[in-house]
Amino acid sequence: MRVTVLGSGSAGNATLVEAADARILIDAGFSGRDLERRLIAVDVDPATISAIVITHDHGDHTRGMGVLARRYRVPILMTPRTHRACDGLLDGSEDIRTYGSTAPFTLGSLEVRPFLTVHDAVDPVAVTVCDVDTGARLGIATDLGRPTAAVRAALKGCHMLILEANHDDAMLWNGPYPWSVKQRIASSHGHLSNRAAAELARELLHPGLSHIVLAHLSEHCNHADLAMDAVTAMLARTRFRGRLAVAPQEAPMEPVTVKPAGAIQMALAL
Repeated sequence: MRVTVLGSGSAGNATLVEAADARILIDAGFSGRDLERRLIAVDVDPATISAIVITHDHGDHTRGMGVLARRYRVPILMTPRTHRACDGLLDGSEDIRTYGSTAPFTLGSLEVRPFLTVHDAVDPVAVTVCDVDTGARLGIATDLGRPTAAVRAALKGCHMLILEANHDDAMLWNGPYPWSVKQRIASSHGHLSNRAAAELARELLHPGLSHIVLAHLSEHCNHADLAMDAVTAMLARTRFRGRLAVAPQEAPMEPVTVKPAGAIQMALAL
């Protein structure tokens, strides 16, 4: 399974997941033209996308889905409530397919397992994606107000994690947002801080976890080095041997080939 974060942050989020017989987008939060540009930049023809899977209704996850779906006849998958909330982005000609917020479904050899999250959207989910041919497993969890027990259970055992590290606590409270917005971001229905992301990453470590990508960084309340420092400090207490990176907003990351357990050896410190 190959995973490419096409971009992640306050202005847009999209991740490309590829297997032998499927190419799916998890979220489409850039304009249609920008999504095309990003796909072409990683040598992927937009016409070869098998499906667009939407996790929730916010614009930084849905902005370009209608344009891409209509232009290339790509089906869009989302929950029924998210579909209703996104009606303004669609003209009715799209191929819309709904899924249950806790019901797994398959796209070629990729099995997608959605699970409920706590966030101030209509029907927010995060997902794991498993290549059934190889056993490689990816977890994508951004827009997490808090990591619930269900979230932790769903992400357990992933070989690659894309985790939200939205804000630095000090930058948030001293930043430019109105007080009400700061409270929303920091609430249990908002976004994960660097500190919370570090704690979650530490909790999810296991011997087969080879890649952790920190995503959805706030433009005004975080910096890549702050997120990296927070998580690196937490992982320094372990014997993690995998790769830690921050997803940029402005350009795609290098593709990552995700392998099943045993590719990277790691053991938690006693």
